[in-house]
Amino acid sequence: MTTTLSDSLAQLEDAIRGACRAAGRSRGEIELMAVSKTFSAATMAEAAALGLTLFGENRVQEYAAKALRAAELWTTDPAQRPRVHLIGHLQSNKTARAAELFDGIDSLDSLRLAERLNGAATKLGKRLPVLIEVKLSPEETKTGVEQDSTEAAQLLEGLPGFCHLEMRGLMTIAPWGAPDEVTRACFRSLRQLRDRWAAAHPSLKFDVLSMGMSGDFALAIAEGATRIRIGTALFGARRPRPEGA
Repeated sequence: MTTTLSDSLAQLEDAIRGACRAAGRSRGEIELMAVSKTFSAATMAEAAALGLTLFGENRVQEYAAKALRAAELWTTDPAQRPRVHLIGHLQSNKTARAAELFDGIDSLDSLRLAERLNGAATKLGKRLPVLIEVKLSPEETKTGVEQDSTEAAQLLEGLPGFCHLEMRGLMTIAPWGAPDEVTRACFRSLRQLRDRWAAAHPSLKFDVLSMGMSGDFALAIAEGATRIRIGTALFGARRPRPEGA
């Protein structure tokens, strides 16, 4: 029997509530981001009709190709339109387009990128929420700032001066295929780093802790995640990326 998106969402919600109970937390503390990369605007609209209000996309080009169709399919009431954030690595030459397309950038990883995003957001007359992506895994494919790096220090010091960026918190990706204890330690490290940085930079907001995906969100919830990014458990296996995306 084919599993519908509605069925998958119901099963996912059961699992999230179970993880919250196990961690002694309220379901209301956890924001669900539907990771819609490689899926169509129609699928995003179907998910939005089921009540999902936050989507994550990995690539500027890919979302640009479906943004107009998504806007057509979603409600005409701007107040009820879902938000779409960029969660993948952002190249500096795509900052203008990203600032135009997305409602938030969850992968900020350098002062230079912050400067360019702030400039683009200023021209658009918008205030852009951002998360700092922190690299807590040794894998070379992972991006983000190193927690004790000069780049991280410069970014944290510079962010209060960017009037069109709204710092909201941190994001990380745990090591692929790691044992649960390693994954959980990664998430714990991000929470501890959030606490340390928030104390050192009281002018910045750190209310969002984005960590945990389809295979490890329960561990992330146990370690304090406020936002989990779910793709496969919701939409199924990834589809091939559109050519040129």
